[in-house]
Order: sequence, then C-alpha cells, then structure tokens
Amino acid sequence: MPKVRSLLTATALTGATLTAAALTAAAPAQAQAPACAPNVHVPGAQKQVDACLDDLTTAGTVASGHTVPADWAGLQSTATKNPAHVPGVQIDGYFPDTSTFNTNNGWNHDAQFVIRLPEHWTGGLVVAGSPGNRRQYANDFTISDWALAKGYAYAATDKGNSGTEFYKDGKRPGDAMVEWNDRLTQLTRAAKKVVARHYGRSPRRTYAAGISNGGYLVRWQLEKHPELYDGGIDAEGTLWRTDGPNLFTYLPSILRAYPSYAANGDPSAHKALLDAGLAPGSEFLWRFHDQVYWNLTQTIYRKEFDPSYTGDEADYNYAARPRSVHKAVARIALTGRIRKPLITLQGTYDTLLPISTDSDVYSRMVRARGSALYRYYRVEAANHVDGLYDTYPDRLRPLLPCMRSAFTALEAWTTRHQSPPESATLPRPATGDVVNTCSLNAAS
Repeated sequence: MPKVRSLLTATALTGATLTAAALTAAAPAQAQAPACAPNVHVPGAQKQVDACLDDLTTAGTVASGHTVPADWAGLQSTATKNPAHVPGVQIDGYFPDTSTFNTNNGWNHDAQFVIRLPEHWTGGLVVAGSPGNRRQYANDFTISDWALAKGYAYAATDKGNSGTEFYKDGKRPGDAMVEWNDRLTQLTRAAKKVVARHYGRSPRRTYAAGISNGGYLVRWQLEKHPELYDGGIDAEGTLWRTDGPNLFTYLPSILRAYPSYAANGDPSAHKALLDAGLAPGSEFLWRFHDQVYWNLTQTIYRKEFDPSYTGDEADYNYAARPRSVHKAVARIALTGRIRKPLITLQGTYDTLLPISTDSDVYSRMVRARGSALYRYYRVEAANHVDGLYDTYPDRLRPLLPCMRSAFTALEAWTTRHQSPPESATLPRPATGDVVNTCSLNAAS
C-alpha cells in the first residue's frame, strides 16, 4: 500500500483522527523527505491542504484518500492500463465562493481544486476542467495519471459548481456556466505561479485537456485566453451556439420520438431519431441513454438557461423561446476562433452529444476561420463514456487511448513543430488492444 509521507496534512484532508502513536510514526517519514516540503501558497486560495505522497496516481491516491473514485466512476474501461508510482506533492483546496454543492473533503464548498507536483518534473503543466457535472477528481484516471507519468504538473477544478442542481448557482440564467470558464482561467493562472515557485521556474508549456463539458472548456479557453496555453485536447466537447446546434435543438426531438420507437420500432420515429443526429448503428445504446442521460440533461441545462419554462421537456422549442434565453446561451457560446493548436476527438457512436450536431459542426466553425492550428479525429464506434465498452466490447471502442495518442501528437506539434496526421475518421481496428492503443493514422 502506498505510504502517505506527511500524515499530518493527509489527515487534515481526509478528516481522520491522529493518535499519539500515529504522530510518532509519522515523524521519521517527514524527516526522510525534506525535499518534498511543499510550502507553496496557491494564489487566491481561501484554503489549501498539502501532502507529500509516494504516489500521486490513482493507484496510490485511492488508498491514501487523495482522490474520490466516485468522481471518475464509469469514464474508462476496466481493462485500461494506467501508470503508477509517481511521487510528489498534492495540494487540495478551494477559492472563495458562496455556493456549497461540492461535498468532497468534507468541505461543503465550491471552487475546489487539486494541484499535483511530481518530484521528477519535465517542465510542463496540464490543466483540466471536470466533465459532466462531476468534481475536481473526475479526470484523475483519464488525464492526471497519464500526465503525471510523463512528468507534467497537473491541476483541475470542479468548475465552481457541480451536481445535477448546478443551475441553482448564480443570480441570472447562464451564471453557473459562465463560472465554469472563469474558474478554469483562475486555476490556470494560479497553477502556473505554483509551479514556478515550487520548481524555481515557470512551465515551458501549458496544455488544457478535457472530456465532454471539460472539452467545451478547452475550446473556450483557446478561443478567449490563448495567452495561457500552448495547446489543448478537446474530447467530445459540448457545443454551445446561440442559434444552434446545441443541446436544446436536438434533445427535445429525441425525447419526443424515442417512446414510439421503443414501444414498437415505429419507422417514422426511427427516422426522427436519426434526423435529430443519432448515428445509424447506435440503436443498441439508445435505451441506456433514454434511462440515464437524455431527459436529465435537457432538464438541468434548460433550467440553467430558461428557468421560466414550465412545459414538458419533449415539447421544448428553443427557436421560439424569448430572446433573453438566446442571450443567456450567447454568454457561453463558442465561435471557432481558436488561437493555439487544438486537437478534437469524438466517437461516431456518441449518443449523448451526437457527432453530427457537435464536433462535426465545431470543426467546420474552426475551418471557416481559416485556422491551420486544428486537427479533428472522428473515432469510429466510440461512445460518450468509455465504461460502456465493457458491456459492448464487440461493438464499441474506447476514446481514451486515442486521446492519449492525440496528447503525444500535440506535444510534438507544439515543441518540435511536427505536424500531427491529417484530420480523419479513424476506423475501428479489427485486431489489437483497442483499450490501450490508438493510431491517429486513418490507414493504420
């Protein structure tokens, strides 16, 4: 079991009670690792708790209590191979905020963050926002482990609000999601200073990386704050456009059509579902998404932008809603004007954010701006969450290995000016370890 080097700071995080014997046992461990002593203040933080750990990856933090597995449950295949044994410093804390959705660490305080500083640092920083309505540890398995093993410092935020009632935060429609973008900007600026103070020099390169809502944050940051980053990885980022497509232009259509399709396979309902953006061949995923995602997603985001609507979600007509609703969406809308290298990936079987209404559209938006700083890989048979691969290994493939290949390509692109493979649809391999390997060359 990995050993927590600084038992005092670790228990401050987990809320455990120290006995006199435990304090005595902790002293030699502290003395053995003087170089690890953090003593780095996070600029703007209201609270922070530091710990020196033998392993910053999930292989160690699950045991030491420095992650919350529920934050990242279901986002990866159980067959995914992850690195381990990366010693260093973890800083947990929060920035000033008035909302209390985040119960992690027993703090009941939003704007929580985690910063990890590996002993063997290679000069870079990876910053991430959480996917879905999850919290700051949501990327621990999918992004943090990989980045730390490559020698990067890592930072992530809960986006300032979380959970399925995030829309209750803020004073006016759209405020909660505006905060998401602000919190990632805030954390990036703070993490850069933490890295500089801890290692004695600023990071040579800083990347943004995210999945789903986290991917949206990457897009927004490279559009609005390119000065903070050297590039980004956007995996299936949520597309927000004032006039659509967005969640409100296709989810109500799906909610209207699916009951008839589920009841009797109604051909007209099937056509309506495909017209709404769902991919042919993804039908085996529809029941699960109906039970878990579609109505919940429509409801909570509609409450964020249009709280005055009182009708059925299946009857929601975004185009006919008041101008104030469209103005609220405009506050967080994307433009496609990226100003640093960006690699986008999305699965063709994404049944929550259909690829035809999401990344296909964002790709056209970027190219309409004439940007050469972009690559887009459509990953055949990948779905929105890799956990479903374990249920359908004969029909799906995970997106995560392609995201990791894209990260390696982004490094080469931004440090050695080595262009990634051209944008393409990546066919599902007939052989090989699809859970842990992915080629960005479509012909491979």
